[in-house]
Amino acid sequence: MTKVKAISLFSGGLDSILATELVRRQGIEVIAFYVETPFEISKKKDTTDVQQTAEQLNIPLIIQNAKKAYIKMLRNPKHGYGKNINPCIDCKIFILKQAKKYAKEINADFLFTGEVLGERPMSQHGPALKTIEKEAALEGKLLRPLSAKLMPETEAEKKGLIDRNKLLGIQGRSRKPQLALAKEYGIKVYPSPAGGCLLTCEEYARKLQDLFSHKKRVTIEDIKLLRIGRHFRSGSNKIIVGRNFEENTSLTKNKSNSDYFFELPDVVGPVTILQGPKNKSAIETAAKLTAFYSDTKKPIAAVNYGKQILTNSISVTLPFKTTVDKLRICSQIEKLKCLT
Repeated sequence: MTKVKAISLFSGGLDSILATELVRRQGIEVIAFYVETPFEISKKKDTTDVQQTAEQLNIPLIIQNAKKAYIKMLRNPKHGYGKNINPCIDCKIFILKQAKKYAKEINADFLFTGEVLGERPMSQHGPALKTIEKEAALEGKLLRPLSAKLMPETEAEKKGLIDRNKLLGIQGRSRKPQLALAKEYGIKVYPSPAGGCLLTCEEYARKLQDLFSHKKRVTIEDIKLLRIGRHFRSGSNKIIVGRNFEENTSLTKNKSNSDYFFELPDVVGPVTILQGPKNKSAIETAAKLTAFYSDTKKPIAAVNYGKQILTNSISVTLPFKTTVDKLRICSQIEKLKCLT
């Protein structure tokens, strides 16, 4: 008999790990499918959390880059945002559509996720789960092994491709059943349940909303820069000030050809980049911010600037902290965290 083949919508989190192991223990061939977006939080430079967890389970992992399409969806999600700029329902639909295409390519028998009924208030309550299935054109076809006994039978269960009796009925926000199952399965490495999406972070969301409101065509490079430095808005201009040597290097490397960059000669300080119109006022503001975050002890500082090389110089008076604070792209709630 041909072995049953299933696609796991794999996030690398504990729920998706457990769902994958639960299905695999029924002798089903499982392929982990992960959609890469620009908004993951990863502590590793050489490998992602999802790769680590797939290696732990010893299963093949397919990583699909859908960054541009994801940004397009993110600008105007049909079902709106969560607390910040997280489009959880539209995100699930988007990822399922990508996985469905891949499943068709390799003739997989069914798809499944690690979703738990009632675990997340926006995207994992009953009506939301039904909406996600419907809009991904997977009604009755999407298996959720961890909560399967609380839901109608899927096609895979009806056809006998998987034994429903060996699936689970977990629900709610408590993690105790998952932690107990992880111990039973001998799974020791998994990310914290807090999640790994930058879109749920308030300060990051504020910066992204600012970017969307001021730029029609947002690039992957624009998104990358949101992770770096202190961000300021002055009219039509975006100004980013580095916080350390690593960020200074990254800003210099990732700025566009049309951006100006700023530095103080002979004084330890940040690299600053200026985006938008390069008028006298914008240049002066960027220079003042550069001087403010430098180690200069003088009230007036000379700041060099240019596109590819620092061919120009401007003398500026250091601004007051209150002036700097007003330019910072930051929510009121996060104000104290931002002002560092």
